[in-house]
Amino acid sequence: MGPSRLPGKVALITGGGSGIGAATAHIFCQEGASVFLVDADAQGLERTRQSIVQNLPHAQVLCTQADVTDRDLALQAVSDCVKAFGGLDILVNNAAMRNYSPAAEASADEWHAIVGVNLVGITHYCHAALPHLRSKGQGSIVNVSSCYAVKGRKGMALYDATKAAQLALTRSLACEEAVHGVRVNAVCPGSTLTDFHVGRAQKIGKSVEQLKTERKDSSLLGRWASPEEIAWPILWMASSEGSFITGSTLVVDGGLHIV
Repeated sequence: MGPSRLPGKVALITGGGSGIGAATAHIFCQEGASVFLVDADAQGLERTRQSIVQNLPHAQVLCTQADVTDRDLALQAVSDCVKAFGGLDILVNNAAMRNYSPAAEASADEWHAIVGVNLVGITHYCHAALPHLRSKGQGSIVNVSSCYAVKGRKGMALYDATKAAQLALTRSLACEEAVHGVRVNAVCPGSTLTDFHVGRAQKIGKSVEQLKTERKDSSLLGRWASPEEIAWPILWMASSEGSFITGSTLVVDGGLHIV
């Protein structure tokens, strides 16, 4: 193994209890970062933490349960992270919720709920983290959006609209924060075989092997991504290897957006 890519860095990852967030936490710790995880699912956080320390006994990883829609909890999480690890270099906004209502039928409450998590939740953690990221002079924010922010489909208008809004927020923040040395970018995953999709399939009696056959025609590569295949690009964007990249959208979807 070569030299680590995040030596001495501190990262806060929302939605770190499973899926892409958990995979990102593993890889960040592997690459030398101290990692602070936030998720509404306390059990998921503990599973992620235990998995990391079992594989990387010297990893520095802490967790806190929080709903990202609560700004006070965002401020507390960032404060706890800085207190524990001495600063903050990287923020990964990965927490998200889904909704399957057609746009014409969705209620106002459904819109408010998903905007609260997928958009306003990001602003809470940016608000809390930016003073610390600015103080470093080379902070990095990576927002985890979706390939459906740039490609249309039916059935998930609320989710896709908020994911598209994340890209506009990413560009605006990049413009505002460049003077402070903070880079802001977005990664747009395609079909990723996360715990969420596996659990949803199992509830209707579908096996993981069956699930894997369902995305053969939905990308040029003809398969699902593993969570790690999304986490590696997040690492690259967050690290000094992406030092001249800001305001950018990296689509990591096996070519789905051009099919």
